[in-house]
Amino acid sequence: MRGADIIVTATTSQTPILSGKWLSPGTHINAVGATRPDWRELDDDAVRNARIYVDSAEAAPHESGDVLAAGTDAERSSLSQENGRPSIARFSVLNSTRLNNWR
Repeated sequence: MRGADIIVTATTSQTPILSGKWLSPGTHINAVGATRPDWRELDDDAVRNARIYVDSAEAAPHESGDVLAAGTDAERSSLSQENGRPSIARFSVLNSTRLNNWR
C-alpha cells in the first residue's frame, strides 16, 4: 500500500483489513464497506490520523464501524460542507454509509 495515492476498500469485514502503518502521507481512502457498527475496514491508526469525510452526517456516527472507532474527537465533515483538503500531510477517508446496498 505504501506509495498508493488512492485506496478503495469495499468489504463486509468485521475486522480491519487496512493498517494506517501501510499508508503514506497524503493517501486518500474511499471506504465504502463497514456500514454496520460492528464492521471495520480501517484500523485505529488509519482512522485516527485521517480527515474523515462522510456522505451522510446523520448516519455515519451511528452506522459506520470505522467512524465509531474514530471516536467523538474525529475530525469529520459531510461532503456538502467541505471546500477541499486542509492538509496533504494526513490521510483522508471518504466513508460511505449510503452509497452501497450491502445491508
